[in-house]
Amino acid sequence: MKRGRKEAVQIICPKCRFTEIVYLPMDDLPLCPECRTPMVIQELLDEGKSY
Repeated sequence: MKRGRKEAVQIICPKCRFTEIVYLPMDDLPLCPECRTPMVIQELLDEGKSY
């Protein structure tokens, strides 16, 4: 899979557990709108995922 295009990722706040979906690449991850803590990547949302 080519990783040069924008990809959806789910990010989460490690403090209050607020989650959001953003598209990478971006300069840096945003701050949580609830508690202003830097958010971290929880999951890459690749197409064709099977469960």
